[in-house]
Formats: sequence, structure tokens, C-alpha cells
Amino acid sequence: MNILQEMRQRRLFFDGGMGSLLQAKGLKAGELPERWNLTHPEEICGIHRMYLQAGSDLITTNTFGANRLKYGEELEKIVSEAVSHAKEAVRAEGHGYVALDLGPTGKLLKPLGDLEFEDAVEIYKETVSYGARAGADLVLIETMSDCYELKAAVLAAKEAGFSPETGERLPIFATVIFDEKGKLLTGGDVSSTVALLEGLGVDVLGINCGLGPVQMKGIVEELLSVSSTPVLVNPNAGLPRSENGETVYDIDAVRFGEVMEEIVKMGAVIVGGCCGTGPEHIRETVKRCKDLPVMWPEKKNRTVVSSYSQAVVFDKKTVIIGERINPTGKSKFKQALRDHNLEYILREGVTQQDNGADILDVNVGLPEIDEPSMMEAVVKELQAVIDLPLQIDTSNPQAMERALRIYNGKALINSVNGKKEVMDQIFPLVAKYGGVVVGLCLDEDGIPETAEGRIAVGRKIIKTAASYGIGPEDIILDGLCMTVSSDNKGALTTLETLRRIRDELGGKSVLGVSNISFGLPQREIINSSFFTMAMECGLNGAIINPNSEAMMRAYYSFNALMDRDPQCSRYIDIYGSETGGLGQTLSRTKDTGKGKEGDSLGILIEKGLKEAAAETVAALLEEKDALDIINGEMIPALDRVGKGFEKGSVFLPQLLMSAEAAKAAFEVIKAKMEGSGQGQEKKGTIILATVKGDIHDIGKNIVKVLLENYSYEVIDLGKDVPPERIVEEAVKRHVPLVGLSALMTTTVPSMEETIRRLRKEASWVKVMVGGAVLTKEYADTIGADAYCRDAMASVHYAETVIG
Repeated sequence: MNILQEMRQRRLFFDGGMGSLLQAKGLKAGELPERWNLTHPEEICGIHRMYLQAGSDLITTNTFGANRLKYGEELEKIVSEAVSHAKEAVRAEGHGYVALDLGPTGKLLKPLGDLEFEDAVEIYKETVSYGARAGADLVLIETMSDCYELKAAVLAAKEAGFSPETGERLPIFATVIFDEKGKLLTGGDVSSTVALLEGLGVDVLGINCGLGPVQMKGIVEELLSVSSTPVLVNPNAGLPRSENGETVYDIDAVRFGEVMEEIVKMGAVIVGGCCGTGPEHIRETVKRCKDLPVMWPEKKNRTVVSSYSQAVVFDKKTVIIGERINPTGKSKFKQALRDHNLEYILREGVTQQDNGADILDVNVGLPEIDEPSMMEAVVKELQAVIDLPLQIDTSNPQAMERALRIYNGKALINSVNGKKEVMDQIFPLVAKYGGVVVGLCLDEDGIPETAEGRIAVGRKIIKTAASYGIGPEDIILDGLCMTVSSDNKGALTTLETLRRIRDELGGKSVLGVSNISFGLPQREIINSSFFTMAMECGLNGAIINPNSEAMMRAYYSFNALMDRDPQCSRYIDIYGSETGGLGQTLSRTKDTGKGKEGDSLGILIEKGLKEAAAETVAALLEEKDALDIINGEMIPALDRVGKGFEKGSVFLPQLLMSAEAAKAAFEVIKAKMEGSGQGQEKKGTIILATVKGDIHDIGKNIVKVLLENYSYEVIDLGKDVPPERIVEEAVKRHVPLVGLSALMTTTVPSMEETIRRLRKEASWVKVMVGGAVLTKEYADTIGADAYCRDAMASVHYAETVIG
């Protein structure tokens, strides 16, 4: 019996924290814990045995930070020894499974950071390959705060954990770190994260770290409501603080066990612990939960796609799929593709988002261009500035795979049909990368003339998908919309097909609605009427032009009339103005790709459109003073984005892309000012550093970008910085403010030591701290002046210190 079989039969338990136990055994501040696999093997094996004796069934290898970025050529030995120590403990205790532990790399992936997606995949594949070779039983990907890095790690585990000899792969468990609002660092929520992980086919998903069990309960409840996959919960032992130089947590073993019992009764399949938990926490949890029956999750049957930050569910309310990123019949768009003018394409996407699209169709097929390369480039650019899910629309399998691989979410895939050759090309990609597939109801015999024939093809597509492990909830059938100008009964056949997809197959449907009017005058008249009829027949997804007044009027009025717009609130929001139309509130345009005419510099910065911001500021400099532009347009735009970030309506990728757009505009202004003998005055100098022993510099780098945009000079000392180096730079430059970052519990003592030395040798310096393991109380106990929970908080504190 393997672990996937056994966890259906009885309750299984993970172990708890490793770092705090290593500290208790002598791990020094800033010392790398994974190196103990080589220098203190008996201690590592002993900790594993303590957890197994306490009732753990799954023990995690001491490899949380083990990757080539940190250990280089030592990596293979460190990983192999870690697995060996865990296996030795399992043999000694006579039970247990060994989970190869993968934590974050400590870097943000492009475009937010400097790590390429494929480089991240290769980094994780190297660690997984060593762990699999050494005999790990499964892969645990944990403490992930960025869904893009999470995807890279899962793909690495699927590829490097696969055995050609057996035809099987190592089981994959994946847990993320949500904040108290249920958000990842990069903006993902519970629904979008579950959609991504289930699409990728992980075996267990869940939450760990960041919060204690009490704080996690609401998030666990939401996880259980949307997940068809078993849920794993590994909380911290409450919230941390420092006592006498040691990190302690506010929930003891007995209370921890009590709350974990509540979480198990909610439906969690596997539980354990994270930071601050030890063998006693696990023992109490096992004692209370081992006899509770396993509540295997029910199938939720959600047809859902996602971006990095949001999920879109195909249900009763029709989903709008914007059709404008497509060269068919668009000469300007075709030229933009030939010229590799991605800014034009981005503006088209932004306009459709502003005008009500839920998903953006992406089609870049032109005979004279390299479609796979262009598709990959466009998807990367779009997902950098737009948070809507994308529909990958191509008949080129290579272009499809390249897009699906780098897509940051669970995509809508357009399309397959009933031809065996096409299904055999596309379904393996869906099984590997995840997605919801549009199934065109045609096959080798062409397009069936009757609804009966189209339904038969739909059944064949669903049946074939099942043979690849793809459920019917991940198929959305296209009933095929044929122009009524050549077939008077074409619309009736399509509408009947929609009804039968809903009523007979219990499935979901999609249409390219505007095809109905091809060849006719005043096409919007036909399109909008047919759109209403199709929604009445159960249309779940409509591929339309969201910039069309007629189509969106039909949409919003239909929702209001069919009880799909509670209190008619969306209808009133749009049509309640004095002009009574969409123009005033949504700034609809009928142009192609230019977006809204006359976009201000501030709007371009908010949207993260770098090239457009640079071009606009160059034009403004002909009319306005540089400082007036900075203070009157750029800073207010950054402030608006920052306030949105603090309120939770703007997420980290949008924040950073806005900062990049502002930076591009600043560069133009800087060149102009230097050319005229002027210079932009800096507000003050700030030192930033990730403390000794910690290579995770994501938070620090984000803070740096924002501080520089607010005209501070930032001295970035990098990561793994010793206390003496930070103090030396603070004294030499006489800076008023130092910012320190730490992700891991084991490196917080280095932060405390750095603060202690600053107090002694640079008493004038204020210290702000941040990181996933910190709280305000914890920051207070280690002597920091300010705890900054996010990057904008760092900017605000700098304003109070420096002004």
C-alpha cells in the first residue's frame, strides 16, 4: 500500500517544525540549517525519530532551502544525505514516509523579479532529481507565496519525479502561505490557487505557516468548500514573539491539539505543524484526531479558470470572453504582430478589461510570423499587467504548449474538436498543464447539420477526455455558431444545441457569438438579439467584443431581468448616470488597440504600461516643468495604486508593474533634467538588507523598487548580510533608516543581533523590519522601531522618519 492508498484508509499526520528544534540543539544565528545534514547527521535523524515516536506518519527532509542558488555543487550531497537521514529514522521506528521538502527560492520570477520561469523549473528539478534518486516517497512543496513559483515547482516535481521504468511519478503535496485575508503575497486567493493546483494534478493541497491554527480556520473552511482534492493543514504554533533572544509562540501543545481537532472535523484529511511546533504538538494532535474518520472530499464539479489573482467560474451567469486580441479582419492588429508591437496588444487587453471582459481570448496566428514565440511573448506581457484569465486560442500545438507552460494560472484552451488526431495532440497538454478545454462539436465528417449530430460529437469529446484523466467539468462545448445569411435555420440549430448541452449532458457551453451575422449589414443588431436568445438557452461563455455598446446592453439587461444581478446593482452602476449609457462610466471605445483616447500619464502608470508612460511623459515635458509632472501626476498615481494595495483591491504584480511604468517615465525625466543641468533631489538615504543566513530577498527587493520611486536613495546590501556589514555601512553613510528582512524563523536571531549592534554603534538609526515570520509584537520584542507588513507600509514609515 502506498501513501495515496493509505491516506484513504486512515488518518495520517505530518511532523512539525525543524528550525526551532535545530536552534535548541545549537544552530547558530545565520547558520544554514541544511548544512547540518552533513555536519550533524545524528541530530537530524534524532529529530525525525522524535516526530515518528510522537505519531507522525510523514516526515519532511531538512531541505527547505536546499537549491543550487544557495548550495551550488554541495547540493546533491546535502539533499541525498537529508533523505538518507529521514529513511534511517523510518527504518529505526518501523513506519513512516519521507517527504522531500521544497521551499521558495527566495526570488521573484520575471517580470516582477529577475528569475526566469524555466530557470525556476530547472532549479527545482535538480533538487527533486537528487531526492527521488535517494529514495524519497513524495514531494512536499511548501510555504509558497507566489503561484507562479508554485507552478514552476509542481512542474519540476512532475517531470523530475517521474520514473520511465515504472511509468509513475512521486506523489506531490503542495501548501501555500496565505495572509489573514486569504491572499498570497502576489495576490492569489483560495479559489484561484485551488484551480491552479487541481489543474496541475497535485495529489494533496493546503496551507502552512504564516498563521496559527485559530487564524487558519476561516481559510481552511474556504479551501474545503472549493477543493475536490484532499486538504493538508500545517499551522504555526500561533503567533511568534522573542523572549531572551529566543523565538517563542503563543499556543501550547494542548491548545494546538484542540484546534487541530476542530480543523480535522471540518474536513482536513492530513494535518501537522509548522514553525514553533514540536513533537508534543504533534503528539497532542494525534491523540485527539487519530480515531476520527477520514472525510474524503466530494467532487465539486467546478468549471473554473484562473489568473494569478482570480478565478472565473462558468455557472449560471454568462462569462464574457473578449475577442479583440485576434488578427482576423484587423489590419492594425496584424501590423502590430508583424512589428512585434506588444504595447498595442496590451492596450487592447486593458480596454477590454475596463469594458467588462471576464476572460481575454489570445490569438496571434499569422502565416508570416513565428506563432509559438509570439504567443509566448504576448501571454507573458498580458499576464504581467492584466489580472484576467486568458483563453489560449491556437491550432498550433507547439504554440499551445509554450503558452500553457508559462501561463500563470489555469487557462481556457481553444480548442479541440472531435477529430482523433486533434484530441490526441491537445489532451496530453491539458493533462500536464491543466486547463478548461473548448470542444468544437465537429469531427472528421465536418460540422453536423443537426443538434443531434453536434451533441453526439460532444459526447465523444467528453469520453475521450476522460481517457486522459480530464473530467467533464474541464470541457466546455462549442455548439458552433453558423451565419444565418447562408443558413436560415443555423441559429435555431445552435440554440437547440445549447439547450441540449445544458439539459442532456449537464455540461457547459460557449459560442463565438458574432459569427451569426457574418455577411449581413448592421451586424450588432443581429448579434445582440442572438446573444440574448443564446443566454436564455443556457450559454455559459460568450466570445464577443466587450467594447460593443449593443452587446453589453443586451448582457447587463438580461442579467437584471433573470435575477443574475442582485438588486440590479451592476445595471444601475452603469446606466444610472445622467447620460444613461456606458460611455461615461466605462469609457468604451470602438477603436482597435489604442485603448482609451487621451489616457493621462497617471492612468498609464496605474495600468503598468511602460512604453506608453515613457512616450507620454516625453510629450508632456514639451509643455510642463519636470517637477510639476512628478508631483502633479506621477506621485499621485503611485499613491492611488498604493492605497489600492493596502485596501486589497490592487495586488503585488500590479503594484510592481505600476512602479516599473513610473520608473520608465522617471528615466525620461531624468535625462531631460540632466541635459538642462538640473537634477532630481533625493529625500534621503536608506539601507536595505536581508539578514545573515537568509537568501530570501523578495520582500526587500519590492521595498527597494517603491522607495526609489518615491525619490529615496536606497543602498541595497543584498541577502545573507552579516550584522557587522550593516552596522559598518550605517555608520559610514550616517543613514537615518535601515530596513531588515527575514523569511525564516532560524534567521530572526540574526535580525535581533543586527538591531542590537545598531543600537550600540549607530544609535540615531531607526530600524524597520518585515518578513513572513514577523508580527508587530515580534518586531517590538526584538527592538525594531517599526514593523512593516508590506512594501507600502515601508514607504509610509520612511515618510515619517525622513519626510
